Amino acid sequence: MTGPVHGSRFENGVQKYADYLESVEGRLRLDLAFTNLQEFLPEAKPSLLILDVGCGTGALAARLARLAHNVTLLDSSIEMLDFAERALRDAGLAGNVALKHGEAAQLTHLFPDTLFDLVLCHNILEYVDDPADVLRRAACLLRHPGILSVLVRNRAGEVLKAALKDGDVAAAENNLTADWGHESLYGGSVRLFAPESLHAMLASASLTVIAERGVRVISDYLPSSVQRNDDYKRIFELERKLGRQPEFAALARYTHCLAHRAGPVKSAA
Repeated sequence: MTGPVHGSRFENGVQKYADYLESVEGRLRLDLAFTNLQEFLPEAKPSLLILDVGCGTGALAARLARLAHNVTLLDSSIEMLDFAERALRDAGLAGNVALKHGEAAQLTHLFPDTLFDLVLCHNILEYVDDPADVLRRAACLLRHPGILSVLVRNRAGEVLKAALKDGDVAAAENNLTADWGHESLYGGSVRLFAPESLHAMLASASLTVIAERGVRVISDYLPSSVQRNDDYKRIFELERKLGRQPEFAALARYTHCLAHRAGPVKSAA
């Protein structure tokens, strides 16, 4: 898969993605990732320069802009950027954001080095041709002591999903070693990440992990008797507790890593 696949997959389904983010599953992914971020944002610098790579509808960028941070939104889909621009303008946040059309694989050509305090790579590495290269390029854009935030599909979570949600034992067994899974919202393939491979990619980009959290550990498998909307706050708080404990985080649908730039990054041409 290549970078442009990301744009072509999502460009005609912007509303579908926006609707997903309003579902319990989408809200949890967004709320948990945002809460994790807030733990590590530098308090000494109230206004950060932030880059959101593969920004989608701008939902996370809007939350950061409301905190008076300046956010640059990058996406390969013009339709996603248009949607994000309208949503941010309607929310009165246009003054805190800038939009850029481009591919994640071209990061170091699109922006100067050491420009941002925080770079977000949330659910973008699953769709690019070379995630390790994107991470190296993203690391080049961090200025000390900047943070890179990475959210990716966890392979172990796909094993549990296949077994517990889909009742497909054969698929669960296959997912134990699979590099690709099925992307249910739009169809097609999605890259899966194991902790060791993700950590190796971060290390090769001269990034040191400062925190790792699981996102959506049990919420996808709750019985129908649980009213997900009515019990959302309780589910969210339980997910926060589980996501902080390594034995549960290892089984989550998503892995969220926050990392510092550890030293000089090898130039990404």
